[in-house]
Amino acid sequence: MATASAPESSLLSLLYRSYPTVISPDATELDLAHATPKIFSQNSYTEAEQADAKQWLEAVRGLTAGLAKDDKQVVDTILGTFNTHLSTRTTFLGAKPSVADIAAYAVIGPLVEKWTPEERTGEKGYHYIVRHIDFVQNGSVFGLRIPDEEKISIDLDDVRFVPKPADPKEEKERKKKEKAEAIAAGQEKTMVVGQTKGNKVNDPVHEAPTTTTEEAPAASKKDKQKKEKKEKKEKAPKPPPAPAAPPSPSLIDLRVGHILRAINHPNADSLFVSTIDCGDALGSDNTSVDEATGKTVRTVCSGLNGLVPLEEMQNRKVVVVCNLKPVTMRGIKSAAMVLAASPKVAEGEDSHGGPVELATPPADAAAGERVFFEGWSSGEPEKQLNPKKKVWETFQPGFTTTDSLEVAFESAQIPVLQGAEATAAAPAVGKLVTQAGGVCTVKSLKGAAVR
Repeated sequence: MATASAPESSLLSLLYRSYPTVISPDATELDLAHATPKIFSQNSYTEAEQADAKQWLEAVRGLTAGLAKDDKQVVDTILGTFNTHLSTRTTFLGAKPSVADIAAYAVIGPLVEKWTPEERTGEKGYHYIVRHIDFVQNGSVFGLRIPDEEKISIDLDDVRFVPKPADPKEEKERKKKEKAEAIAAGQEKTMVVGQTKGNKVNDPVHEAPTTTTEEAPAASKKDKQKKEKKEKKEKAPKPPPAPAAPPSPSLIDLRVGHILRAINHPNADSLFVSTIDCGDALGSDNTSVDEATGKTVRTVCSGLNGLVPLEEMQNRKVVVVCNLKPVTMRGIKSAAMVLAASPKVAEGEDSHGGPVELATPPADAAAGERVFFEGWSSGEPEKQLNPKKKVWETFQPGFTTTDSLEVAFESAQIPVLQGAEATAAAPAVGKLVTQAGGVCTVKSLKGAAVR
């Protein structure tokens, strides 16, 4: 890797090579503190953001000095600060790129290159630093000109430990609670075992009854008669299979979800990991208890990183699909999907370039409240959609937004519904509404695809 020997000179070389129209190749030194707005002119930076970028640059310089002095304590402290900060942010400034990110790449990159897989993504590894390094060297938002042979080799699928999306205080309380429960369970087990042992061995009242040789054959004959009688009894006929539910988008379990918090996925720079209250009952499949609030929640991975600011994913209402089969995404199990709108594209084109807007229910809608399309409210959603039947794939092409920015379902887009009796009674375009009658909307996208 080119940055391994001299981070400062390598950083200047990287900036010259990547941004030739901004950085003069004749310059011998660079004012990094004021370089961010010049290099990333497509973004606007507040004074506070520029001050933050300067502060992170100072931290990078501190790390460089610590490495030069081989001061392990300083190095570990700064790396720990970086890792914690990046656990809830895509870049040092949140979502916007800065020279601080590139400077950190130049200094930390050679370290990551030498780290073992355990040091990278083990239980005490620097997951978020590794993700950040991969994002900086490959992300189009930075546009760094780094030859493939000079890039740091990072296997995003080699994850040794998946950190829980919770803060250290919550994790400490969880472990304390589990330890107390384990101790209590151990005491209860000891009491039960002791009682059973006493009943069988020491307590004559509970001694096993004896059987005489004359009684045994009689008992055996009686048991045989009961068994023969049971075998001769006719088996009850199986009930006929339930009739198949008519084709309808109501088979999809759409609900109001409340995102309690969201963080960057530790092993994928395109994903967010959200903790969402979907109104599930305690102990429901694919749920857990959020220790901070005591609510039953689902963990949901969404490919929205870089398309929706992370701050827009905090403490907000969304529409979630709750009966898709859970999938594991880079080591984290995702148990629902967040609905979002994006412009429709021609077949075969990339549909993930943005812009993207979240489908938003009314502010007063309760988490878990059912959401359905007008004219398609009859019938209950399936507990879990069978992937082989492709229910979601069948009806999703009808999910759209209107000129009034309402999320809706256009039945004319779904071939299986053409000529169906249910379609005749439903409106051509049914709005996505809550049980209370509120309409789900988007910010500005008209005629968009919703998925």
